[in-house]
Amino acid sequence: MLWVKESIEQLLSKLHTNLETGLTKEQVKQKHVEFGTNEFEEGKKESLLQKIGHHLLEITTIVLLFAAAISAYLAITTGYGWAKVVVILAIVVLNMVLGIYQENSAEKALAALQSMNAHLTTVLRDGVRMQVDATELVPGDIIEMVAGDMIPADARIISSSSLQVEESALTGESVPVEKDAAAEVSEKAPIGDRLNMLYSGCLVTNGRATAVVVEIGMETEMGKIAGLLNSTSKLMTPLQLRLKELAKRLSIVALLAGILIFIIDVYIYGETIIETLMIAISLAVAAVPETLPVIVTLTLAYGVQNMVRKNTIIRRIPAVETIGNTSVICSDKTGTLTQNKMIIQQIWASEHTPMKATEDFGTEEVKVLEMLSLSSNATIEVTDGVETIIGDPTESAIIRLLEEKGTTKKALEEKYPRVFELPFDSDRKLMTTIHQVEDGFLSITKGAFDRIPVAFSEELLKEAERVHDSFAEDALRVLVVAYKKYSEMPTDLSSEALETDLTFAGMVGMIDPPRPESKSAVLAAKKAGIKTVMITGDHIVTASAIAREIGILTDVDKAITGAELQEMSDADLEKNIRDYAVYARVSPEDKIRIVKAWQKNGEIVTMTGDGVNDAPALKAADVGAAMGITGTDVSKNAADMVITDDNFATIVDAVKEGRTAYENIRKTIYFLLSTNFSQIFIMLIAIILGWGAPVVAVQLLLINVVSDGIPGFFLSREKADDSIMERKPIPKNAGIFANGLGKKMATQAVVFTVVTLAGFYIGQFVTINHSVGASYEVGMTMAFIILAWSSVAHIFNVRSDKSIFTIGFLSNRGLFFSAICSMLIILGLAIIPPLANMFFLVEMSLTHWILAFVLSMLPLVFVEIQKLIQRKKANA
Repeated sequence: MLWVKESIEQLLSKLHTNLETGLTKEQVKQKHVEFGTNEFEEGKKESLLQKIGHHLLEITTIVLLFAAAISAYLAITTGYGWAKVVVILAIVVLNMVLGIYQENSAEKALAALQSMNAHLTTVLRDGVRMQVDATELVPGDIIEMVAGDMIPADARIISSSSLQVEESALTGESVPVEKDAAAEVSEKAPIGDRLNMLYSGCLVTNGRATAVVVEIGMETEMGKIAGLLNSTSKLMTPLQLRLKELAKRLSIVALLAGILIFIIDVYIYGETIIETLMIAISLAVAAVPETLPVIVTLTLAYGVQNMVRKNTIIRRIPAVETIGNTSVICSDKTGTLTQNKMIIQQIWASEHTPMKATEDFGTEEVKVLEMLSLSSNATIEVTDGVETIIGDPTESAIIRLLEEKGTTKKALEEKYPRVFELPFDSDRKLMTTIHQVEDGFLSITKGAFDRIPVAFSEELLKEAERVHDSFAEDALRVLVVAYKKYSEMPTDLSSEALETDLTFAGMVGMIDPPRPESKSAVLAAKKAGIKTVMITGDHIVTASAIAREIGILTDVDKAITGAELQEMSDADLEKNIRDYAVYARVSPEDKIRIVKAWQKNGEIVTMTGDGVNDAPALKAADVGAAMGITGTDVSKNAADMVITDDNFATIVDAVKEGRTAYENIRKTIYFLLSTNFSQIFIMLIAIILGWGAPVVAVQLLLINVVSDGIPGFFLSREKADDSIMERKPIPKNAGIFANGLGKKMATQAVVFTVVTLAGFYIGQFVTINHSVGASYEVGMTMAFIILAWSSVAHIFNVRSDKSIFTIGFLSNRGLFFSAICSMLIILGLAIIPPLANMFFLVEMSLTHWILAFVLSMLPLVFVEIQKLIQRKKANA
C-alpha cells in the first residue's frame, strides 16, 4: 500500500492510533505480534560445509582432483614425488577459498543495509514522548523528526515545517527533496515525487516533522530492496561458464580416449590390464592442463593490479574478464556522467540579454549574483586545496560563481550585513533576507519563478517567461531573485508584508553539468561496440538533456519514465529494450527489470550505482560497479568492482583492461590445449600403429608443468593489441574457441603430432648414428624432447597475430627468459644421468639432438608462414 492518497483522519483510523497520545502499550504489544520487529529478514544462508560441497562438485574441481589422484598414484607406484599432488590440491583449495570469499561479500551487503536501521527514534506513546530503539517501532506509531535524523520506517507526514529530506539512498539524487504534508500525490508517482511521505534509511536535512509510521521492516521501501538482495542471485560470469564447458569437453575427450586405448591394447595387442591402465592414465593426464587454473587466476590478478592503478578496485576476480566483454553499460547520471555539483550556466539581468556564466559580467549581472549570494546560507571552505561545500547544492552553485567572479561571500556580508531572515518554506517556495545597505535596508527574495511575488509589467512578464522557458528547455534549474528597498527597518516582518510588490532583478539557470571526459568516454565505448544507457532518479527533461549532450541519446533513441515503464510488461520491455537510452525517475525494481531485459537479449551488462536503491541491480548485473566516493556500503558490498573516482571514463578504461585479460586467457588456452590435444593424438596414433606409447605419464606431467606452466605464467603480462578497443564485444553465448581459436588450436595440434611422431619413429626405427642405435627408448627420448621444446617454442606463436619478429622476442622479457629457462631444464633432464633415469630418458647422439631441435622449431616456422599469408591477404 502506498499510503499517499488517504487523508490523515482516514490513516489514523486505519492504523488505530491517536494523534494526541499515540499508541498504548497494549496496542504496541499486539502490533509486535501482528507485524513483528522493524528489521530486515536475512536470506537463507548456506553453511560452510554446503559451500565447500558445491565447489567440490564443480567440473573443473573434479578434473583437478582426478589429476591429483593420478599424480598420487604415480607417486606411490613409480616413486615420482608428491610435489605435483600438493600443487594441484593447493589450486583446488585456492579456488574454493576465493569462491567462498566472493559469496560472503554478497552477504555483507545485507548486513550493511541492516545497520542503517540501528538508531533511536522519538515516538509518542500513551501521551508521553520517549526515545525507543528503531527496531521497536510498529505501524501507527507517531514519530517526530528533526534535521539530522535518520528516518527509521516509512511514514506519512502529518505536519511539517521547512522540511527537506535527502533521499539519495532510494532515488540516487543527492539534491534534498522539499516535503509537504498537504501535497496531493498520485498513487502512480515514483518515490522521488511522493512529497507527503518519509522513507526508511533517508536523512532529514532541514526542518522538522511529525509523522505516523505506516510500514516497518520488510514492507518498507528499503525492506523491499533487502528482499531483492535476498532473492537476487549472482550469475556465473561468461568466463566461468566457458571454462566449465571446456572442462566438460576435456573430461569427455580423456574418457573416450582412455576407453579406446584400453580396448585396442587389451583386445588387439594383448597387453596386460595394468600396463594398459597406465597408458589410459597417461591420456587422462595429457587431457588435463594442470596449470590452466593457476595461469587464469594470475592473469586476472594482474588485471586487478592494473585496474587499481586506474582507479578501479575489483571485489570479484572473474569480473576482470566480464567487464572486458561488456556490451551494455547502464550508468547512473549524477556524479558518474556528471560532476555532482550544481553550476550556474546562464544568467539574466532584467532588461538585458541572457549571457553565459563564463562571460564577463556587467554591473546588472553582478548585482543579480550578489543578491542571490546575500540571500543564501551555503558556504564554501577550502582546506589544503580541497573544496568543501557546506549547504544546499543550489546555493553552493551561487557562492561558487560569486568567488569565480572575484568576490567572497564573507566580504559581501560584511559590506551588507544580514539583519533578518524568513527561512525557505515548502509552502511558499521562497526565502527572504533583509540587509543593511548604505541608504537604508534591502529585502531580497529568491525562489521559484511561478511563486515570486513581482509586480510585472506586461512586457517584462512576457520577456521573463520567454527567458525562463528557454532555460528550462536546456534542462536548467531556474532560480529567480527580486528585491524591495526600505529607508528604515520594516516593522512588519511577516511573509505577507515582505514578499509582495517586489522589483524583479533577474534569474539564473543551473545544472549538474557533464564531466569533461564523459563525452569522449561514451564515444570510445560506442567504438568498442558498447551501448551506454542512462538510468537515473532525476527528471526526464534534465536526464535527456545531459544524455543528448554527451552522446547517449541520439535521434533514433527514446527516453522513458519509471511510471511509463511500470505500464510495460516484461515481454514488451525485452522486445523493445534496444529502443531506450534514458530511464528517468525509476525504482529499484525498474533497474533490475532493465538489467534483466538486456541480459535476456544476450547482452553482458555492467551496472553502475551508488545508492542503496542500486544494490539489487548491481548484484543482478553481470558486473556491478559501485561508486567509491559517493557509494554507500550497501552498494559497494553488492558490487563486483568499485570505481574510486566515480568517473564513467574509468569504467571504459576498465573495459580495456578486461579485454586485455580475456585475450591473454585465450592465448593461454591456445598455448596449453594445442599441446594437450596433440599429446592425446600422439598417444592414440602411435598405439594404434603398434609403435607403443611415445611418452609416459610422468613425462607428460613434466611437459605440462615445465614446458607449458613456467612460460605460460608470463602470458598474463602480454600488452593489449592496438586495436583492442575497436573490436566488438565477444557475445555471451560464444564459446571459448570462438573467432577462429579452435581452428588455430587444431592446426597446431596436428603439426605437433606430426613432428613428434616423426621424431619417435626415427628414434625407434631409423639408425641415423652408429654410436646410438635405433630403439624404443631412443624414440621415447626423441618424442619427449621434441614435444617439450616445441611446446615452449609455441608460446611465441600465441603472443600476437603479428609476426614474432615484428613485436620482438624481448618485448615481454619475463616470457622470453622463462622460455629459455624451460628449454634448458628439459635439456638438463635429458643429459644428466640420474635425472634422465628418473624420467625414463636415454643418451642420444649429436645428430639426434640436432634433428630434435629442428623438428621442435618447425611449428614456430609453420605459424610464421601462416601469419605472412594472412597479412598478404589482408593487404590485398
